[in-house]
Amino acid sequence: MPSRVFVCALSLLLAIACAHPTPPTPTAAPASEEGTQGNTAPSEFTRRAQAESIRGLDLADRTDFEDAQRGLVAREPHLVIRAADGRVVWDPSEYDFERGEAPDSVNSSLWRQAQLNNQHGLYRVADRVYQVRGYDLANLSILIGDTGWILVDPLTSRETAAAALALARRHLGDAPIRAVILTHSHIDHFGGMQAVVTPEDVAKRGVRIIAPLHMVDAATSENVLAGIAMGRRAGFMYGMPLERGPRGHVGSGLGKAPAQGTFGLLPPTDIVDHTGQTMTIDGVDFVFTWAPDSEAPTELTFYLPQWKVYCTAETATHTLHNLYTLRGAKVRDALKWSGYLHDVIYRFPDMETIFASHHWPIWGNERIIDYLKKQRDLYKYIHDQTLRLANAGYTSREIAETIELPASLASVFPDRGYYGTLRHDAKAVYQLYLGWYDGNPANLNPLPPVEAAAKYVEFMGGRDAVLEKARGSFEAGEYRWAATVLNHLVFADPDDREAKELLAQTYDQLGYQAESGPWRDVYLTGALELRRGISGSPLDPADAVDLLRNLPVERFFDAMAARVVGPDAAAKDYLFNFVFTDLHESFQLSLENSVLNYRRADPDPKADATIELTREMWLRLVTQQAGLRDLLFSDQLRIEGSRLTLLEFFRKLDRPSGSFPIVTP
Repeated sequence: MPSRVFVCALSLLLAIACAHPTPPTPTAAPASEEGTQGNTAPSEFTRRAQAESIRGLDLADRTDFEDAQRGLVAREPHLVIRAADGRVVWDPSEYDFERGEAPDSVNSSLWRQAQLNNQHGLYRVADRVYQVRGYDLANLSILIGDTGWILVDPLTSRETAAAALALARRHLGDAPIRAVILTHSHIDHFGGMQAVVTPEDVAKRGVRIIAPLHMVDAATSENVLAGIAMGRRAGFMYGMPLERGPRGHVGSGLGKAPAQGTFGLLPPTDIVDHTGQTMTIDGVDFVFTWAPDSEAPTELTFYLPQWKVYCTAETATHTLHNLYTLRGAKVRDALKWSGYLHDVIYRFPDMETIFASHHWPIWGNERIIDYLKKQRDLYKYIHDQTLRLANAGYTSREIAETIELPASLASVFPDRGYYGTLRHDAKAVYQLYLGWYDGNPANLNPLPPVEAAAKYVEFMGGRDAVLEKARGSFEAGEYRWAATVLNHLVFADPDDREAKELLAQTYDQLGYQAESGPWRDVYLTGALELRRGISGSPLDPADAVDLLRNLPVERFFDAMAARVVGPDAAAKDYLFNFVFTDLHESFQLSLENSVLNYRRADPDPKADATIELTREMWLRLVTQQAGLRDLLFSDQLRIEGSRLTLLEFFRKLDRPSGSFPIVTP
């Protein structure tokens, strides 16, 4: 079998894409507000909407700004973090434009949140508790033990974690790392861990890695099977191709943006699997809570009773979080989430300081309890009211249009929709209980978008009539309706430049008005792609090799099964052995009924082919670090049996590019 095809086929199995595809290098906007990506000016309707959106909010309240600056120890004035190859992976100066009053092209509440997130440095949180903030989307927290440091959530990449740790060492000393706590399974909380601890540290120095139950499986599986689609959509959610500026990306609400770089994972040495679990780590007492199916499939929080300090991880931050994330993921359980916060309020009633894996801390018992109650009730309200309306016959879209937070929740900044939103979180609750179908037979089997669009345009009087009516809706400030109508025009004819430009202008206005960072980025990225075509590219697989080393072999086979082109594989039966010589593990892969199955088993002598290889060679193949020469001369891979049959099988696997269209058909 031609080895080049074998490399290509195996590379398809990666599909990791995590939540962060590698975008074109973002640029800062020029001195003028307009930028260079073709965005139109904010309309009078948008300016009115901006003023209306902040009704009931006290933008003059500086408490959060004081908290965000409290305890500053040191700041790197010209922070730029680069990878080994020189590429920039983090540069907060891209957001230097976020000063003064909000421009008309940015929601004032989101602008305020962007300014709060646009601060970086080393901060003292409490006695023996520090954070490095603004070096990544998340925070690196440092607990000072009796003989060394306990690190919490070592950021997304090696590069950002190394820079954050270096800042801390310059000002706090050169203490050894005694433990690393991973609060949950999202990559911005573990991807940089190999910059702070190595496998040798764990094996020889006894460095502990504490994580919640199922951490490795959740961390390596959430994005693998649907990784290509999720990665493409993440480019929209985080505005990756957008320039940084008043008419582009201003922040994600949860932080600035995901960092780039290389990332990995080490398996935990200690597991947290129940609430109330205690540990003493380097002289520091911990009381853990386990919070699965809240903000992540598995998550922990902890209390430090000696210091009266509580780490919320990501169960409570300074924003309404996602019950459904726009990049795509399983929906989260609002009832469980609220329940975990309810438990904490009464389990640790003497808290004096709380900090999270994002944003800034809060001090004072009374403030903390009030904050946690409002976060608790935020998710419980969305849950309960969504179900109340669903049981009254409302559909998810109707619920999203109807539900409103009470003033006691809507008026406080930590409950605002900077990341998640009330509308799409309500839809997530509906989806969790009732799924995609709203019960209306007309919606049971509707036409697909392109066919429906053509008929909509025909029924509405043809292209010219629809465009004229849509322009009228746009000029009247009816942007949501204009977007719906113009989307039909674009899907009926994706080459209609006039319709695409008007739809892009509509998305401009919807983006400017959004209080949510992800909603803003989704709209403005949609506008950009309507004007310039698809942008962005998949993650470089080589950046993920340290993460993939902890991926169970079975997960690669699951990814392979999800690539089988069913119609092409009809009436084809195959049986292959995969033998990992260094792991002493073997698998049988069988293709029957257009479905790929596998099982751990000794090699079947009747198999069409047997592939013997090491796990390291497997990783080099799927990350495209091994090529034709490696395969021809490597002693880490051997193929017995029919190479032609193996080649035929690999030709039955799909080869998605990760650059599929979203705003056009």
